[in-house]
Amino acid sequence: TDDLPLLLFLQGGPGGMGPRPLAGGWWSTALATHRVVLLDHRGTGRSSRIDGRRISAFSSPEAAAEYLSYFRADAIVADAEQLRRTVYGGRRWSTLGQSYGGFLTLTYLSRHPEALTACYVTGGLPGLAADAEEVYRRTYPRQAARNAELARRYPDDVELLDALADRAAAGGVLLPDGAPLTVERLQTLGMGLGMSTGLESLHWLLDTATDGPLAHGGEPSAAFLSQVAQRTGFDENPLYAVLQEVIYHQGERSGGWAADGEQGRHTAFGAAERPLLLTGEAMFPWMFEQVSALRPFQGVAHALAERTEWPALYDVDRLASNEVPVAAVQYVDDPYVDLDLALGTADAVGNTQVWVTNEYLHDGLRVAGDVILPRLIDLAAGRWSVTRR
Repeated sequence: TDDLPLLLFLQGGPGGMGPRPLAGGWWSTALATHRVVLLDHRGTGRSSRIDGRRISAFSSPEAAAEYLSYFRADAIVADAEQLRRTVYGGRRWSTLGQSYGGFLTLTYLSRHPEALTACYVTGGLPGLAADAEEVYRRTYPRQAARNAELARRYPDDVELLDALADRAAAGGVLLPDGAPLTVERLQTLGMGLGMSTGLESLHWLLDTATDGPLAHGGEPSAAFLSQVAQRTGFDENPLYAVLQEVIYHQGERSGGWAADGEQGRHTAFGAAERPLLLTGEAMFPWMFEQVSALRPFQGVAHALAERTEWPALYDVDRLASNEVPVAAVQYVDDPYVDLDLALGTADAVGNTQVWVTNEYLHDGLRVAGDVILPRLIDLAAGRWSVTRR
């Protein structure tokens, strides 16, 4: 394997450790021709994992916020460069960036293009100048569309969600860790709707959600409450919630919670509205009060949200003159990464080709990596071409 070209996998997130390899999928394709390098982003996995106990040791929320400000794309790229130089003798490598890994890719191209032979991006070209507020302005309507698809495919599930929301609003329903089941937390089950089996996964969760009709004295089932706690709990990846909006911040901003502010403009997502709409990849201040794993992060999350100055993550001029081949796939119906922003970035970054498809959702690499990765490799190498517009 020492003779094979290197492929650095930049996983999604933020706050996600590098995946541990299993058989099949894009792994089989990549390992046939490359040595794959898996990097735990700082603060995750074996890279000094950040949890509530560690963050509680700081003297103040502001001190913890200063520390976590060094856990963004620029720092992760610096870590990757240290790894490349010290472990791999400075050999150049290609990158495969999934979701947030595409953000990291553009930061890498901005800072160390000399390290890269080619870059492959799946569902992750960010807007170069888009702040978190603009991102959520664009993605709330996309999440509404996923809710509409749920209603079209499983209309009875929408009625059940309304009944569950009414029961949660009445109070007294507790998750296994003692946290209350609130309507807001119920809504965050929509975070998975951007995945290929997201609608089906939610449907089968709701299939056994109650031990009898709620209108006739039934209650949410223990199995359902356990799954809600697991799916919305962030026990394994608290930094995903803490850094979710921080990954967009550049330059000066007014401060505040972007998704929370934008939801106020999309009143159909209100907790009291029916039919109940499920929220997407968005974090809210209440999470750091209600979710047990996030409570230790409440102070630092608010300190990060109110921070008004951030360093740039992308060098727009350098990206415009980029010569490293970049091949990306963007998904038409992806509710997490806005297609128009992604295409604008593709136009702004030199030597970039983008394949636009409605065949997959945000997790296309996971469900069809054996198809997607070879196409991107061929696209970057000039063996395949696409007509985007």
